[in-house]
Amino acid sequence: MMKNNLLKTDIQSFLQKGTVIPAHPLALNADLKFDENRHRALTRYYIASGVGGIAIGVHTTQFEIRDPDVNLYETVLRVTADEIGEADMPGAFIKVAGVCGLTTQAVNEATLARKYGYDLGLVSMAALNHLSEEQVIEHIRIVSETIPVFGFYLQTAIGGRKFSFDFWKQFAEIPYVMAIKIASFNRYQTLDVVRAVCSSGRRNEIALYTGNDDNIVADLLTPYRFMVDGNWIEKRFVGGLLGHWAVWTSKAVGLFGQIRECLQNDYQGIEELLAKNIEVTDMNAAIFDPGHGFHGCIAGIHEVLRRQGFLEGTWCLNPTEGLSAGQAEEIDRVVAAYPDLVDDKFASSFMPGGAGGIRHFTS
Repeated sequence: MMKNNLLKTDIQSFLQKGTVIPAHPLALNADLKFDENRHRALTRYYIASGVGGIAIGVHTTQFEIRDPDVNLYETVLRVTADEIGEADMPGAFIKVAGVCGLTTQAVNEATLARKYGYDLGLVSMAALNHLSEEQVIEHIRIVSETIPVFGFYLQTAIGGRKFSFDFWKQFAEIPYVMAIKIASFNRYQTLDVVRAVCSSGRRNEIALYTGNDDNIVADLLTPYRFMVDGNWIEKRFVGGLLGHWAVWTSKAVGLFGQIRECLQNDYQGIEELLAKNIEVTDMNAAIFDPGHGFHGCIAGIHEVLRRQGFLEGTWCLNPTEGLSAGQAEEIDRVVAAYPDLVDDKFASSFMPGGAGGIRHFTS
């Protein structure tokens, strides 16, 4: 009998090849209640955009969905999985569930994720700052016995904890760690992870994905090479799991295809892509609000989706979260400056009366 924590062969192959995985936002109405119809429309939009997977229950979905008085974690997993199932896609599609908290909570969330058919758990280590690196490794090992692990290095630049090279070497040796997302703001800390994976006996089993950062396109173009036991070992970021890709998603998929084509053709067109990297970073700054310590990062995503008609407003479950002063104007600026990275026309087909229309569910 196959163990429950094994990754399906087609999913593992697709994960290794690399793809676009947007972090799915939470659709709310003005009463801060879950808007299932708009949430489903968003899921269909991502699928129609050509993504290879969806991550739900992650930071972009708002961690407050786990609060007892909100209690939406299982709901968003169920609804998203149901909509993906309705799409009846012919090929592999990667379903990632965010897994948070101390070990008991994390295992419970991993169990729920498996119940609804999720392939991997994106395991947050934010609640483990009081633990030693050895204790964090044991936490990951225990969670991986329930669901294959998509690791996540939330670096210090955005409020995370610094982990050592030795930590990542041990992390990579855990048998059911299948991928690692690196929010690679700090190149030194990024090198620790990639070099550790290259030094691991499981280097060919672990896929690297870029996270919410300021260098998305360049990350996907860059080879990382290290001398290991007398041999040069190379790893690349093969895809991304990104909150940034929750907006203008069809254009992100197209850009990912251009990057793939560039790599396959001896870097032909790389200058144009490096210029595009700056444009994407400029757009990322408008959405993610680094000028105010990323205060408006979720609301920035919501604002773009509100303008496109997917969401009714920018409301967040945390009342202190919202757009920062001048952020809406920054979004105006980048939309006007980079129209080829905006997919408003495509998104409009998912509005009422459009081809993707917002269907109504009463459950």
